[in-house]
Amino acid sequence: MLGKKKKEEEEEEVRAFLGKGAEFTGKLIFNGSVRIDGDFKGDIFGNGTLVIGEGAEVEADIRVDSVLVSGEVRGQIDCKKRLKLYPKGKVLGDVNTPAFFVDEGAFFEGNCHMTSNETEVHPLPLERSADGGKR
Repeated sequence: MLGKKKKEEEEEEVRAFLGKGAEFTGKLIFNGSVRIDGDFKGDIFGNGTLVIGEGAEVEADIRVDSVLVSGEVRGQIDCKKRLKLYPKGKVLGDVNTPAFFVDEGAFFEGNCHMTSNETEVHPLPLERSADGGKR
């Protein structure tokens, strides 16, 4: 599952963590790496990797660099780099990403648009907020 990671994923420090049994509703904006093992509802935006752990339930529109899914996600996912579904991972919603990996045992229901590069994915709010949204 998440034990076998690429070197790049191993080096990225987890900056925030929502543990099992925890629930959060709202907007999450981050840089770096965030792991969710609990329940989350809302919107997620980030420059970095979002890890959805086994047993996690996420109902959100997601716009990040990369997503690694071992839990369940409902909503639209826009990734600049890649989306990976591990064997127990489940995605119910539309996906927009240049690289989509699905392990045997994973579940995907929705539409997938494979972008040819990062510029086709929607810009992240973090890019707009740096100048106060005046672009």
